[in-house]
Amino acid sequence: MPFFKPKSFLGIDIGAGGIKLVELRQEKNRPVLFTYGLTSERQDVHRLAVGGKEKNITELMKKESNTGEAEKNVKAVPDNMGDKQVEKYANTIKAVCRAAKTTSKSATVGLPVSSVFHAVVTLPMVKKEELDHILKAEIKKLLPMPLEEMALDYQVIKGDTVEKTQRILVNAVPHSLIDFYSKVFQRAGLVLDALEPESTALTRCLIGRDQAVSMLIDIGAERTNFFIIDQSVPVTHQTIESGGIKVDKILQNILGVDSESVEQVKYDLFDYLSLPKEGNVLSEQKFLDIFMPVVDPIMKEIDISFELYFRQTGNAGKHPEKVILTGGMGFMPYLAQYISEKFKIKSYVGDPWARVVYQEGLKSVLHQIGPRMSVAIGLALKNVI
Repeated sequence: MPFFKPKSFLGIDIGAGGIKLVELRQEKNRPVLFTYGLTSERQDVHRLAVGGKEKNITELMKKESNTGEAEKNVKAVPDNMGDKQVEKYANTIKAVCRAAKTTSKSATVGLPVSSVFHAVVTLPMVKKEELDHILKAEIKKLLPMPLEEMALDYQVIKGDTVEKTQRILVNAVPHSLIDFYSKVFQRAGLVLDALEPESTALTRCLIGRDQAVSMLIDIGAERTNFFIIDQSVPVTHQTIESGGIKVDKILQNILGVDSESVEQVKYDLFDYLSLPKEGNVLSEQKFLDIFMPVVDPIMKEIDISFELYFRQTGNAGKHPEKVILTGGMGFMPYLAQYISEKFKIKSYVGDPWARVVYQEGLKSVLHQIGPRMSVAIGLALKNVI
């Protein structure tokens, strides 16, 4: 009989396609799966209110790059995210925790990519005590809202100096969004241990300490995010508004199924096409032709992301080694193969459970839901690895 309770770590991902959570326990310095839970209810995590219109930080940065001026009148939390919205999120989180029988009372929570300002800034080599002041002065010009209204986090990319300069990864998030999450988790009866970008969580569980240059593609319900990871650090981020919902609409138009049935139809179709069959009624080419409105933007954005990365200081001559797919649409048939053929690069669906110990009997179930759980797993691993 154990004399002490194992340490337990809870990771919660509030995504547009639902809430996912994973609880890990640390046993003999290894992360062991204790429980998990997920919902499929849509969440409005990507929306920001700007002058009465819903936008997000990613869109603001695109606007800023075109105009040269940063938006300063940003409300980081939508007006409809008042007390009712806090209650809604809190109740859903409590319900998932109750169903999964979680034990941890504190959680690491993911910040939606659309709400995080992300940039790699090149600065001259300066003394450590001078860096904070110089960086804030530089980043103030780029932020979509006043620096005083944002929480700033940065890290120097180690071993990445070129001609007496240094590259610094900067993430910033509105204080009001942090306040919103704090209220949600307080009402849910949990302690908000930490907030971190989804890109950090994905890197932790799918890349680990691998120093090679890789691309992560997270295909969610509303959006697809593209991250290039260099020395285990996400150095670029691009996003497009396309994902599982667009796939659903294509299937609804073709098959005439209702919105409640299309999710099951989609997964049944994907499972069927993942099995090797001769004379498959839906060949790779036919499938890609049908879903080209989803696939083509992904291919174009891969090209753009690589181009953006190579333009960054010090990246000339580097060669990305692999593309890793994740997210709810990570298992989209033929996509990994199509990427490999087009870009002449290794491409595959990542296994977020690879660094986690779990019961062998759960393998098939965990494999099926794995891409959806990647962010939650990475968050739970924060204090274990």
